[in-house]
Amino acid sequence: MTEISAPLDLAPRVVTMALGNITVRYREYGSPDAPALVLLHGGASSSATWDRLASALAPQGWRTIAVDLRGHGGSTRAVSYPLAAYCTDVVGLLDTLALERAVVVGHSLGAYVASLVAFERPGLVSHLILEEPPVPGRDSADDDGLYAPRFLLESLSLLVFRRGFHRRAVVSALRQLRRPQTQWWARLATIRARTLVVWGGPASHLSLERLALVADAVPGARLVTIDAGHLVHSKRPAEFYDAVATFLAE
Repeated sequence: MTEISAPLDLAPRVVTMALGNITVRYREYGSPDAPALVLLHGGASSSATWDRLASALAPQGWRTIAVDLRGHGGSTRAVSYPLAAYCTDVVGLLDTLALERAVVVGHSLGAYVASLVAFERPGLVSHLILEEPPVPGRDSADDDGLYAPRFLLESLSLLVFRRGFHRRAVVSALRQLRRPQTQWWARLATIRARTLVVWGGPASHLSLERLALVADAVPGARLVTIDAGHLVHSKRPAEFYDAVATFLAE
């Protein structure tokens, strides 16, 4: 298993960029000429959650770009937070950076946003890694598990114990993800990127069955388990790094 830690002499380049009427902050490691790997954090988190992984990937020849989603970290606190707007922000940033191809990695809310980016820009996303994505229902009869006590308790703990984000953003995302999303399910079959879905094992508040449905719906997708709970990349960083590195090397 690979040991990973952020080198003491390696600090990210922190950039704030204006995109229309909002600003987006991102943290970047590696050479600007290297292949791009984009990292999208979960709700109530920030781009800093990726520092350990990003700084480990940079010496392996990657330009890592960890984005603060709107309402989080150093990005704009907005009036509203439609899920599609997160995708618009990320695509706008990547277009402004003139990226032609990128690996996109997302955790939780960021994984859902990553799927939207893959829908909207199939030619841009070469590889898609979805760590513990929330899985909305197909229709009103589909038990998506997003009302389960474990999910609600996890969501409440984010709002109570974390700082550095706009609470309206997280509450809005939870409400939207609990609505059936028939079109989202249909569009999974259109994803062209090589896709890896990561489940955090029995300690996760998300079910293996739901994530398996996502992996089955995306052509050629693989599902792996890293027994860490919801915060896979934080609690099992070496195992997550190995899974990512192996997937990208195949």
